[in-house]
Amino acid sequence: MIEVENVTKRFGPILAVDRISFYVPRGEVVGFLGPNGAGKSTTMRILACFFPPTSGRASVGGYDVVSQALEVKRIVGYFPERVSVYPDMPVRTFLDFVAEAKDVPRAVRKQEIGRVIESCGLDAVEGRLIGHLSKGYRQRVGIAQALIGTPRVLILDEPTIGLDPEQVVEIRKLIRTLGADRTVILSTHILSEVSSVCDRVIIIHRGRILASESLATLQAQLQRTRRVRVEAEGPETQLRQVLAQLPGVIQVRRDGPSPVAGEAMQNGTVAAVVEYEGEDIRKAISQAVLQRGWGLLEVRSLEPTLEDMYLQLIHDAEAGHTIEP
Repeated sequence: MIEVENVTKRFGPILAVDRISFYVPRGEVVGFLGPNGAGKSTTMRILACFFPPTSGRASVGGYDVVSQALEVKRIVGYFPERVSVYPDMPVRTFLDFVAEAKDVPRAVRKQEIGRVIESCGLDAVEGRLIGHLSKGYRQRVGIAQALIGTPRVLILDEPTIGLDPEQVVEIRKLIRTLGADRTVILSTHILSEVSSVCDRVIIIHRGRILASESLATLQAQLQRTRRVRVEAEGPETQLRQVLAQLPGVIQVRRDGPSPVAGEAMQNGTVAAVVEYEGEDIRKAISQAVLQRGWGLLEVRSLEPTLEDMYLQLIHDAEAGHTIEP
């Protein structure tokens, strides 16, 4: 549905996007993840036909974003980073204006506006002035205008930026619902946004794509070592020494604050993280602890978080070891 091939975008001497390529199939919700200034919004604007790439090719629904821009705009709903609404217009009046601008036939316009109002949960505020709405509701109005015309593709650029936690949850639920029957590409710099909403993540850094994978695949590619959290009752120094001597163990570190000077634990509760390579080490840890008569409270595998994976990708990219997307 969305194809980007070796796209570069320059603004004078500034290289905003550098030879990026990715593909988004029909019906997938993809998170476009990266820090501010990484090239996310530039890519979104190219796909929405705001401006052309300097070089390379991009298409949406089989239509080229340069030579067939009008056809692209007919099938794309775009929510820009700074959504433009008319604060002095009531919600329904504004959506009617957008529907007319999108050339929605007058005979079905009322029905279409009612559909997006219901989809975006705007029923209770459809008669109110947009300028009097909370930011969360204004974001919903922005998404509603993108949905006018039943687009097959939704391009959402930072849809939850500036919202409070409750509003963020509401907008994420809405995006998950919208992704049930259309292709969605969601630009964000918020890690939790991707893990809670998206099927796949595309990570961009300094204008280059570092990875384009499902979270599970990305985890498998990046998980060079494994980690286990151990909580036990016993002398801390001896416990950590025993764990460090187990086969495959790379390091053992305290999980939590260090004890006060002169009050190191002798037989208290100790929490540690064991980093290791090779086969699952949990059984060996349990045996080592119990054989010495110490109390075993927990042995739990720690899966890498999206934040862990993201930071590792950035580190690898800067060290010259980028994963090929």
